[in-house]
Formats: sequence, C-alpha cells, structure tokens
Amino acid sequence: MIGVETFLAGNSLSSRSFYQFVRFIVVVFCRGWMRMTIEGRENIPSSGAFVLAPVHRSFIDTPIASGCTRRRLRFMGKDSMWKKQPFRWILSALGAFPVTRGSADREAIVRCIQVLQSGEPLVLFPEGERKAGPVVQPLFDGAAYVACKAGAPIVPVGIGGSERVMGKGAKFIWPRKVHVIIGEPLPVPAAIDGRMPRTAVKETSERLHGELQRLFDLAQDRVGHPNVTKR
Repeated sequence: MIGVETFLAGNSLSSRSFYQFVRFIVVVFCRGWMRMTIEGRENIPSSGAFVLAPVHRSFIDTPIASGCTRRRLRFMGKDSMWKKQPFRWILSALGAFPVTRGSADREAIVRCIQVLQSGEPLVLFPEGERKAGPVVQPLFDGAAYVACKAGAPIVPVGIGGSERVMGKGAKFIWPRKVHVIIGEPLPVPAAIDGRMPRTAVKETSERLHGELQRLFDLAQDRVGHPNVTKR
C-alpha cells in the first residue's frame, strides 16, 4: 500500500503551479475544440471540502470537471501508476491519489474521507463507470457516504454533450459542443454519535440522483440534444 505521505502529496507550491498550468491548457482546449460553456460556478464553495459529483458519459468528463473551479480537485487512480518518478510527482500534482486496484472498497472510502477531512475538494462519479444515454443510472452510495462521514456538501454537475464528443469506446475527441451546469451544494446530514445511519446515506443518494437528472436534462437541452427517453 502506498503511504499516507504519497497519498497526500502534491501540496508544494511547485506542484500546485503545475496543476494550474495543466488546467489552463485543458480549459483552453475544451473551450476551443468543444466550445465548452459553464454556468453555476458561483455554487462551488470557495474554501473547505466538498464532493464534486458529475454525471459520467465520457472519458473527458474528468478534464471537463477541472474547468468548474480554479481550486485543485482530487480524484482516485490505481496505485500501480505511482511506482516510478516522475509519474508519481506528476499524478500527485494533478490531484490524483492512489488506491489499490482490486482492493476492498473500504480502502478507497477511507482515503476519500481523508482527502475531504484535509479540506480538499474531491471528484467522485456517483454512477461509477461511464454510462450511456439520457437517463442517470442508479447511483452507488459511495459518494453520499464519504460526504456524510466527512460532513462535506455534495455539488452535483450536469454535463451535456460529452457523450457525443467522446462516448464509451470512442477513439477520437469530436468537436461537439459541451455545456456544464453546476448545481447548488446539497447539505448532508450530521453523524449521530460518530455513526451515519444507512437511511440517511440512502436519502442523500436519492436527492443527488434527482438533482443530477434535472441538471443533466438542462445541460443536454443547452447543446440541442434534449433527453427524450422516458423515465
């Protein structure tokens, strides 16, 4: 297992400057090639931890998410990528932290909670792996659970058009329009005696699901690709 010092690495001035440099290139590309537009940036907390929870239809959803805020976002990566330098430094500087592939979900959950407890924002895709189509699939409870355990709000994000840019299995990034809508932060219930009732996590996931669908519908409408599938 990678140590905590590597897990929480990347907080130096040089690493944060590198993150901002790469983010600038990514955002310029997204705005130029995909005509990406973003609304609702005022809903991103200016300080403190939060879970950024976007819908997931494309490999490019992660770089798109970086355009939502200038704050460095953290996300999970398989620990095998941290074996050698300079990749270890680059990945940590870009906000990634290692999780053992094939390990129990508990390790990933613990490390996500550590990120939030350190005051940093975390990207989690509640649907899990990339999906297809206009309907937000049933959510895993992981995003709601770590947010509740850490006492961090969840910021839902609808991304319209990314599936047409680079859908699952695509080999090329097509120049299609992308629109991102950032919703208002969803507050999470407080733990009771240090424990989080399972019903509270389920209710939080249900609220998140409804808001994600609403934002996804609006974002798809903005790019001229409305969600017409009956739910």
